[in-house]
Amino acid sequence: MHTGVCYFPEHWPRERWSTDIERMADAGIEYVRMAEFAWNRMEPEPGTYDFEWLAEAVELVGDHGMKAVLCTPTATPPKWLLDEYPSVRRVEADGTPLEFGSRRHYCYNSPIYQRESRRIIERMVERFAGTDHVAGWQTDNEFGCHETVRCYCENCETAFRTWLREDYDDIEALNDKWGNAFWSQEYNSFAEVDLPGRTPANEQQHPSRMLDYMRFASDSVVEYNRLHVDILREADDSWFVTHNFMGDFEPLDAFDVTADLDFASWDSYPTLHAQQASDTPDPASKEAASLQRVGDPDLTGMNHDLYRGASDGAFWVMENQSGDIRAYPYSAEPADGMMRLWAHQAVAHGADTVSYFRWRRCTFGQEQYWGALNNYDGLPDRGVVEAADAAADFDELPDLDATSGDVAIVLDYDSMWALHDNERHTPDFDYWAHMRAYYRALRSRGVTVDVVPTATDFDEYSAVITPSLHLVDDSLASRLAAYAERGGELLLTIRTATKNEYDRFRDELAPGPLSAALGARIVQHESLSPGLETRVSYQGDVYNYRTWGEWIQPEGATVVGQHESGVGASEPAIVRNEHGEGHVAYVGVWPEAALTDALMVALLERADLPVNEQLPDNVRLTERDGYTWVTNFSAEEVSVNPGTGTVVLGEETVPGRDLAVVKGAAHEIEISIKK
Repeated sequence: MHTGVCYFPEHWPRERWSTDIERMADAGIEYVRMAEFAWNRMEPEPGTYDFEWLAEAVELVGDHGMKAVLCTPTATPPKWLLDEYPSVRRVEADGTPLEFGSRRHYCYNSPIYQRESRRIIERMVERFAGTDHVAGWQTDNEFGCHETVRCYCENCETAFRTWLREDYDDIEALNDKWGNAFWSQEYNSFAEVDLPGRTPANEQQHPSRMLDYMRFASDSVVEYNRLHVDILREADDSWFVTHNFMGDFEPLDAFDVTADLDFASWDSYPTLHAQQASDTPDPASKEAASLQRVGDPDLTGMNHDLYRGASDGAFWVMENQSGDIRAYPYSAEPADGMMRLWAHQAVAHGADTVSYFRWRRCTFGQEQYWGALNNYDGLPDRGVVEAADAAADFDELPDLDATSGDVAIVLDYDSMWALHDNERHTPDFDYWAHMRAYYRALRSRGVTVDVVPTATDFDEYSAVITPSLHLVDDSLASRLAAYAERGGELLLTIRTATKNEYDRFRDELAPGPLSAALGARIVQHESLSPGLETRVSYQGDVYNYRTWGEWIQPEGATVVGQHESGVGASEPAIVRNEHGEGHVAYVGVWPEAALTDALMVALLERADLPVNEQLPDNVRLTERDGYTWVTNFSAEEVSVNPGTGTVVLGEETVPGRDLAVVKGAAHEIEISIKK
């Protein structure tokens, strides 16, 4: 495991570079990312190139025993390019083009911007191909940041029509699959299909049209990323190629993008993300006080697991929080030890490299209030020592294979897009939060979880959970049913298999093609405000649930839970069915924490997997290749009983905001609050 840092030599005098880079090496840094926003410095005017300043920085990095990670600089097209080609700008849904003065103001489908991107990348790789000090590349920067995946320009309209022609045999097929007979929405030709715009019933856009537009927009980024990857691979096949994604990021299918990369990276800012997610406390509340300084370990952890799943193995954290952040809406300083603890959490979940953002806080521009390892005067800030400590820790540990779990949670972007577009049915429904309810319960029992796409081989797992897998075609249904038939434990949750791949109800009740395997059908559903009573019984106990409830009609399945409140009182809410050598279960409510835990314990037992005692709040166990990290995000000391294992890093008493590493299995470790 390794550490890195993001460095912007173009922000600092040349005479400062050698001092900075020497100090990086002294701190145990091994990788230095550069040049992601430096297009204008490399091409200050059309056709005039200057790569020598960057080559000098790369040489200094190599001279100090480190490797450079370079970036294609296309996230920030220069002013001269925008002035010459204003049509490359991204256009908002209301027709407003984005102006110069920030970043990510381009359209992925602009032929001109694709040409200009190809040109600058080709010139960069021509200069750096064969350079020993360059280990690999990051494509662009944070595709889609600032809500820029979806564009509404003429280039996108043309590209969308082409995309539809390739997906549908003819316009009649599109009309039929979408169901355009509703509200007289049929088209006579593909040329008539516009991009979705504002309509009188704007909150009720045609769901099939919107879904295909969102698929198209994500595919457009995939194609644009591939442009970068192809050039880089052709120039030097020894380079790795990655991209830095973001946390809980909806508009872009990370699985599709990563298919062209060597591995995924992501930018982890725990105290930022904990203020943005719907399943964390209101940032202004007392309940959120601890999250302000440590983040939400399960929110961060699930994103680590997502990008490990996208990579099908080890991943990178390309930007790890190294101090305070520009307020979203608050910006408390992280607790002492967090920069080290976040790095360990990442490697426990399968990261091979954790790179800190950034080396030095900037003295100008939009990110002056974004923390760094060093303050804006160039002197060490709190993060430098902790980053050096993390690097020293990693040196004490062996090289490890990527983390892998026995339980998989399926993430499906198509289903999320379909639900989030205009069919949430309640402002409280959030795909990420519902998915994380099950993730949290498993993690609180020390279970290592894989987050996987629908294309994964389910037979690799003892148990598979499909949170709100809303869109299910016949092929996916067959694979899921066959998995259970061969002995797998399959758990379906609310809104699963409600619609087909075109975002349409079938002529049969949900879960449609999974009904036979489940031995039940969903006959009613309701979204529920926080003021309504929501209780269910399960295995003799009564529990609370939230947001969404369904009534289930068993057709062979065993009823294991029923509604105890509302007009559906006594209706089945949770069922389980034997299917071949395994089981298919369905949870027809969004369970609160106690019920989720009971459901996960039962699932683990059916899958013949170990069941730990529940861990103390904000303490987690994560197993990687025979080593288990004990990460303590709480403020309290905890005691570690390693069982037959051995503590190889840290002590058997783990202070608050600290960690230990045990050589041994997670299920053998006992954790208790220090008395």
